[in-house]
Amino acid sequence: MSASETSTALRNLLDGRWAHVRERARSQLADPALLPDPTLDTRAARARVLDQLHVIAKTGYPAAGFSADHGGGGDIGASITSFEMLAYGDLSLMVKAGVQWGLFGGAIENLGTERHHDAYVGSLIDLDLLGCFAMTETGHGSDVQNLGTTATYDSDTDEFVIHTPDRLARKDYIGGAAQHATMAAVFAQLVTDGTTHGVHCLLVPIRDAEGSDLPGVTTSDCGHKGGLNGVDNGRITFDHVRVPRAALLNRYADVAADGTYSSPIENPSRRFFTMLGTLIRGRVSVAGAAGAGARVALTIATGYANERRQFRRPDDSEVVILDYLAHQRRLLPLIARSYALQFAQNELVSRLHDIESADHPDPHAQRELEGRAAGIKAVATWHATRTIQECREACGGAGYLSENRLTTLKADTDVFTTFEGDNTVLMQLVAKELLTAYAADVGGLDVLGMVRFATRTVADVVVERTAAQQVIQRLVDAVSSDDEEHDLLERGTQLEMFEDRERHVLETVARRLRRAKDRDPDEAFAIFNSAQDHVIRAARAHVDRIVLEAFVAAVDRCTDDETRTLLDSVCDLYALSVIEDDKAWFMEHKRLSAGRAKTLTASVNQLCEQLRPHALTLVEAFGIPDELLGAEIVRA
Repeated sequence: MSASETSTALRNLLDGRWAHVRERARSQLADPALLPDPTLDTRAARARVLDQLHVIAKTGYPAAGFSADHGGGGDIGASITSFEMLAYGDLSLMVKAGVQWGLFGGAIENLGTERHHDAYVGSLIDLDLLGCFAMTETGHGSDVQNLGTTATYDSDTDEFVIHTPDRLARKDYIGGAAQHATMAAVFAQLVTDGTTHGVHCLLVPIRDAEGSDLPGVTTSDCGHKGGLNGVDNGRITFDHVRVPRAALLNRYADVAADGTYSSPIENPSRRFFTMLGTLIRGRVSVAGAAGAGARVALTIATGYANERRQFRRPDDSEVVILDYLAHQRRLLPLIARSYALQFAQNELVSRLHDIESADHPDPHAQRELEGRAAGIKAVATWHATRTIQECREACGGAGYLSENRLTTLKADTDVFTTFEGDNTVLMQLVAKELLTAYAADVGGLDVLGMVRFATRTVADVVVERTAAQQVIQRLVDAVSSDDEEHDLLERGTQLEMFEDRERHVLETVARRLRRAKDRDPDEAFAIFNSAQDHVIRAARAHVDRIVLEAFVAAVDRCTDDETRTLLDSVCDLYALSVIEDDKAWFMEHKRLSAGRAKTLTASVNQLCEQLRPHALTLVEAFGIPDELLGAEIVRA
């Protein structure tokens, strides 16, 4: 099998269920009008991205994520996949599209009802209505439950009064707010008859057709940022702005003309998390975009390393830098991790599509999906930050030139670790399984609720299989419990080590938190706070395990023997690299002897050397068109 044929076979696996969407996107994104231009100033970059947004609107893919009943295509997976593909090009365009169709449109689609769908979905798909998603405030980011903006119902006029009570309640960093949006999906504390019912979302016009602020609305510009300067981030304050009662997105709660509040979900915390859970697509899209950015960087850096020469061999020929083990160590484990995360991302998107497309989604599956999305988003965006920096350094001075894209990729993806959820917060939510739609299970986000939840569930923890369940179980069962020195290249050994680490960390953190069970709130908080590092480690162990299982499932789907052998080695490199990164834990807990630790390092080195001849094949399988790479060092 030729390298080209192997690359194509790998690409088919990486492209996954929506391969046809990826292929169409590759040809569309090569359009010169959609290529990134790092030389533009902020004003020009914003104008160009808005023009590009109109080009994307005509492709039909933005409509795919909306229900067919509302004028959309009803293909959620295709929509998310198309957003991911945008990240191969101008990331400002990807974010701008995500704000318009994913966040603003998603809020209307998922939190609104027929009156909102009929009035707005068609126009927001076609860009006749440009919107923004006004959740974050100057004083509140991750703590959405305590937003300061208020929406107070006035029964005399049948209106809500939207108000910013202080500077900390100002909507901040809002994409589209600085210039282009004419309407905002505003998250605010809903108040009726003096009673606060928690955070709800309302549609609030903020600009007229000429772009001027409407009465009571003040917008301002966040200005030049560290990246994504094609996105017009801004701030919004409201001074007793009145909107009709129908502006409330009322799928989960409503207010009658007399001010009576009602909701099909009685528990306020459960209602809040149900509303937030419907907005999961943004988090999934960011994970996919981060992975795409990392793959672009790796394609550039690997191509460069395969051509760049430094120093001479004894025979006086110059050495290609990718022939150095040190350089292989820099890039090949990151390529392996990119494969692993892409397979996990594909599985995540497929689950999301199936769950949200169901007539009656399973609540347990929804909760599991939300936790999985949080974890993969965190790990994928951390991976992008690490990978792009490594690729920049691996390209030396050439990597610092804007024409080679790496500095722009670094700047544009840096914020991914904190938007759509701060990664450290998300990992705590994963570990405690608190990112659920049902506060009855959790007891809210208070510390005692966390402790009660952990105490009740960890004793019953059974590792829940993800993909290729029977294959994975068979591999684990094949590991002999009598042999303490299992071969690290056995897949069953790798899976068992990942599972064992996850189980041990969960059990030990539960024991630490159990001490807070009968304490007062201050003592319980102190106990939880002292265990946060442990909590985050538990989350990371969990995500590492489900990512490995997704990779194993992909290997099992590979039908070509030669390609499967190569993919097996890439999977080995991913698994052993993760173990090597956490080698101290495995040795500290006597899961690795000193001798096996040395074998681990030697095995990673051998895998890098073994995969070196296939490095270009592996990155070519990412399927990034030359036009989108935009790097002179690759073209040379």
